[in-house]
Amino acid sequence: MMTAFKSIQKTLAAVARKEHVRILYACESGSRAWGFASPDSDYDVRFIFVRPPESYIRIHPPRDVIEMPLEGLLDISGWDALKACRLATRSNPPLVEWLNSPIVYSEDDGFTSRLRREIREHFSVRSCCEHYLSMARRQCRDYIEGRDVVIRKKYLYALRPVLCVAWLLDRKTFPPTRFDDVLAGVDLPTQVVGELRALLADKAHNRELGESASSATLGAFLSERMADFEERVKSVPHRPFPSDGLNALLTNTILV
Repeated sequence: MMTAFKSIQKTLAAVARKEHVRILYACESGSRAWGFASPDSDYDVRFIFVRPPESYIRIHPPRDVIEMPLEGLLDISGWDALKACRLATRSNPPLVEWLNSPIVYSEDDGFTSRLRREIREHFSVRSCCEHYLSMARRQCRDYIEGRDVVIRKKYLYALRPVLCVAWLLDRKTFPPTRFDDVLAGVDLPTQVVGELRALLADKAHNRELGESASSATLGAFLSERMADFEERVKSVPHRPFPSDGLNALLTNTILV
């Protein structure tokens, strides 16, 4: 029987043929890459592609995104290399998470190693913190704050970005994509770690984390840390991202 990994590689090859593109990088994103997938979690496959050179000099160029129809647990979409590099100049965290994914389906090392290097040298800590804080605020506002009963997995989706901000502010490097690695690299109260570990264990073994009484421990932690981080981030300087290196990377990639 074909493994999920091999099946996804085969599907990506079919996408490349159908769309007449060259896939430079393909990986798993979302809960499977973060390390807290449920048994029935989707495969969120993301990729970066490049089209033939003439596609980039048309009056009406093709879309810079490829989105495939959902098929069962398979969710596949990709960004053009030009779009990916533009997002890199904005220190786009989803892009960086893709590039640091522990599950890689295919890779053009010449492209990805240089893109990773450019991001590592020039990314903006402040921009990344603001992105993750926005994610955490949205999860807390929509699913946690003021509720006596909470969908338990929502704590994970709020805590992950908050801990990414803690990593960014303390280390000034981009956090790992795997949540366990982030969790091991930040200081947390023992009770928070205990509740987090219980949530992660439950999610790994159950198809769906249902509702439960809200956690005073996790609610207070989220509220306090977000308020603290929002103040700290204000003092982090904005950092412009030079485009020369990415322009050279695009030229070399597109004109191959």
